[in-house]
Amino acid sequence: MTTLEETPAHLVQVGTLIRGARQHRGFTQAQLAERLGTSQSAVHRVEQGAQNISLDMITRISEALSTELVTLGGPKHSHLRVTGGQQLSGSIRVNSSKNAAVALLCASLLNRGRTTLRDVARIVEVDRILDVLTSVGVRATWSANGRDLELVRPDHLDLANIDTEAARRTRSIIMFLGPLLGLEDEFRLPYAGGCDLGTRTVEPHMIALRPFGLAVTATDGFYEAAVTPRTGDVTVVLTERGDTVTENAIMAAACHDGVTTIRNASPNYMVQDLCFYLDLLGIRIEGIGTTTLRVHGVTDVNVDVEYAVSEDPVEAMSLLTAGIVTHSEITVQRVPIEFMEIELAMLAEMGLRYEESPEYLARNGRTRLVDITVYPSDLVASQGTIHPMPFPGLNIDNLPFFVVIAACADGSTLVHDWVYDGRAIHLTDLTRLGANVRLLDAHRLDVTGPTRWSGAEVSCPPALRPAVVILLAMLAAKGESELRNVDIIARGYEQLADRLRELGAQIETFRD
Repeated sequence: MTTLEETPAHLVQVGTLIRGARQHRGFTQAQLAERLGTSQSAVHRVEQGAQNISLDMITRISEALSTELVTLGGPKHSHLRVTGGQQLSGSIRVNSSKNAAVALLCASLLNRGRTTLRDVARIVEVDRILDVLTSVGVRATWSANGRDLELVRPDHLDLANIDTEAARRTRSIIMFLGPLLGLEDEFRLPYAGGCDLGTRTVEPHMIALRPFGLAVTATDGFYEAAVTPRTGDVTVVLTERGDTVTENAIMAAACHDGVTTIRNASPNYMVQDLCFYLDLLGIRIEGIGTTTLRVHGVTDVNVDVEYAVSEDPVEAMSLLTAGIVTHSEITVQRVPIEFMEIELAMLAEMGLRYEESPEYLARNGRTRLVDITVYPSDLVASQGTIHPMPFPGLNIDNLPFFVVIAACADGSTLVHDWVYDGRAIHLTDLTRLGANVRLLDAHRLDVTGPTRWSGAEVSCPPALRPAVVILLAMLAAKGESELRNVDIIARGYEQLADRLRELGAQIETFRD
């Protein structure tokens, strides 16, 4: 095992750069190892970010690959150059869920024993939460292959030493409230990025946690929390069926002395993962997968557990979209079908031809998976408005992919992104690539297809899913495109460009 302190985020980023440069040059790990005079296993560890690497070695790798991997004089943004208009082929596996991993990292604070999470996504959002956890004393250890993570909480958290910068760069920090209120009488957390008390993103959390005795005020950039311990059975009615709100309520209930009934709970994929993990800790939860949960709290948990993070339905939708918009036959493996059924039904109505394999179970033994093969299809516009709904409706994070798919379909489609203010406007950047996308108001788009895609230079929008949508459209666009300042994609996707290359996509990473 390799300790987190020995494999910080920059090693993972350097490893990703090396892997991308090697693949772009067409070298195998063995061929690069031969040029360096080292072993293939050493190259593999470096590319996984699981081994320290000196500046001298980086220079030697740069020379071997004829690529400038790092530069002095300050950070430079990454860009992608895409040669599109070509079909993809092959199979690709869905990675584990980022949203589930973040919830599980927060929930590990409930356990005084050792938590081992299998197949954790190595992405920026995970790194930020880990930076916060280790700053307060949690011991985090990555396995040699860089995929599994062992977490051990200290008896007393050093909250005075919390990494304020990392905490303020992720909204997920708000999910520390639930577990901490069972551990501390008073504590303070840095403001979550972009959040203020009273806004729709924060106030539902406060409503959910007040029944457990939590009182929060905002002062000098921190949430100042005070807890009045309570016992006995509790009923919590969520005013918003949000995923993170539900997770916060579940984690608070997990360490509460009594039975908590949570109504209007989200039954979404990351919530179910959290419940499956807590079940291993001995916390019984009734109603998993429904909107009413009964959580039988345990005030002291000390269990050594292992849990495999389930697959990400949003990444599954991203990969399926890559095949759809490029008119390709590809197979996406390990799709969590329970969380994709509405999306597939809508795509079928639009004319998508696809096949599903028989179902099988994920490594967690609970999540149902299938392999999906999509075929080149002549799509038609949706007859109704495409809009998201809480699970089991269309996933809000999957909605943007329907914009680029609708742009490939014959006819006009109305897409209503009613949840987020301002996200729809970023999707109008598809017009730069030839799409006919009209912004009707802050939440609605009129999309008319089919599109004759053409290459263009586009600056990456400051929103994760629209950024990926534009990248996928570039795969369909004839000629060369550039997507500039793509660092945001690493926040939610692990080596997406590298993985699309495995399907035959011509994508090059470069810096100015």
